[in-house]
Amino acid sequence: MKKYLKLLAAALVACVFVGMFVFLWLKSQPKPEVYDEYVPEQKDLRKTTVVTGKIEPRNEVSVKPQISGIITEILKEAGDVVQEGEVIAKVKVIPDMQQLSSAQSRVRLATINVQQAKTDYEREKVLFDKGLVSADEYDKLRQTYEQACEEVAAANDQLEVVRDGVSRSNASASSTLIRSTITGLILDIPVKVGNSVILSNTFNDGTTIATVANMNDLIFRGNIDETEVGQLVVGMPMKITIGALQNLKFEALLEYISPKAVESNGANQFEIKAKVDLSHNTITKKALDNIRSGYSANAEIVLAESRHVLCIPESAIEFSGNETFVYLVKENGGEKTYERRRVTTGLSDGLQIEIKKGLSKTDRVRGPKQVAEE
Repeated sequence: MKKYLKLLAAALVACVFVGMFVFLWLKSQPKPEVYDEYVPEQKDLRKTTVVTGKIEPRNEVSVKPQISGIITEILKEAGDVVQEGEVIAKVKVIPDMQQLSSAQSRVRLATINVQQAKTDYEREKVLFDKGLVSADEYDKLRQTYEQACEEVAAANDQLEVVRDGVSRSNASASSTLIRSTITGLILDIPVKVGNSVILSNTFNDGTTIATVANMNDLIFRGNIDETEVGQLVVGMPMKITIGALQNLKFEALLEYISPKAVESNGANQFEIKAKVDLSHNTITKKALDNIRSGYSANAEIVLAESRHVLCIPESAIEFSGNETFVYLVKENGGEKTYERRRVTTGLSDGLQIEIKKGLSKTDRVRGPKQVAEE
């Protein structure tokens, strides 16, 4: 019995070894190569590029004071719509002591002059009434007195302007009232009540009280690589997608291509600008109200287009120098062979490529080799 068990065990071991040998031998045998196959199809091809940038108003106006002083009141806030001439803030004047002293001195001098002119005029009038002086002499003194009165009024106006920022004669055009210079949306008010502000002069740009822009005139501003800028033409249509409003697309027209490159991350970039069309009937007022200055956006530009052309996947093309080839699938007695053929290619969108010459709709071409799953 033991002898039979030993023989059985030996037979089992032998079977295992033989089976393993057969398995390894089969595993080592080369598998037949299987390729994807494609039939040329007629399609529309577009070569596009995507430019990153942002949406912003065409013009942003910085509203600045005409005098230096302290903000005493702010009547508007960012997000408010203002009309041209509407008051945004009020400023209390802090007079320059040298200018104030000069204005006060001018008032005192003008007062002295008018008093003397009045005395001379009244004396001359008495003599004129008695017929002792000529009308010409009398008119000269009267004119001198009137001029002295005007000088007093002008000196007082100047003093009030220096001291208070406004005079009684020009209260309606007070420079202490900071008014919007355009009609639009207030984007920012960077000052607070109590802040000191200065007017623009030769040495500085002055303090910005508010930034106002017309949000009905928007542009897309972005940068495109030098390898693609040569294919752009002013007037080309673009589709704008705003990152924060993914479900909404805007039409735009390219209106500016910078003639000078700017280096960015080691690559030359050219600035472009496009006018955003907000008049399309699919754009609702709610959507327009959600647009904010500085939104990140992408612009899709069609660089080239071919309609109803014969196409195959670009992965089926073999590039050899300046020539391109495909492998035609041939069947002979159930066995597949591949014929190398030169073709003329055209536009490519990165996935599909146009075949201008060398293939027909009835041909089949070989694609990449299929990768067997382990």
